[in-house]
Amino acid sequence: MTNKKYHRAFGVYGVLVKNNKLLVINKNGGPYINRYDLPGGSLEDGESLSEALQREFQEETGLEVDIEGNIGVIDFKLPWLWREYTDLHHIAVYYAVKVFDGELSVPEQFEGQDSLGAQWVSEEDVSIENSSPLVLQAFKWLRTGSLGIDAITCSDWKVLK
Repeated sequence: MTNKKYHRAFGVYGVLVKNNKLLVINKNGGPYINRYDLPGGSLEDGESLSEALQREFQEETGLEVDIEGNIGVIDFKLPWLWREYTDLHHIAVYYAVKVFDGELSVPEQFEGQDSLGAQWVSEEDVSIENSSPLVLQAFKWLRTGSLGIDAITCSDWKVLK
């Protein structure tokens, strides 16, 4: 049995729902490349959780959002060969958000931009084959009101090229 070496990623993510559809981005990088993912991401130096979420949401979707509340925190573990790492441990803070300005637009492309644009999807549109586990867990929260507390392990995860 090989030893796993985890890359720990921490991010903030917004859950925006309209007409029973969830706003997702088309991911252009990282372990969720070529899948739907939630708008959001990592904090920059000195940024608070809410500042990071509002910046990331605007950069990735064109929408400016207000944060309605903290939904919860959940973590995911999945295989991901990157640099010297064998696996990813992704810790995600979920927030419910609402739009106060802007319109959906294709984001400006710059180094580190991992969104190719946003779209609305229903739960029937998503699966482990086309979505990140963050999206699937957001739909679980919409159905049940809970993210759960146990880490979600996706041992048969495949990065889509």
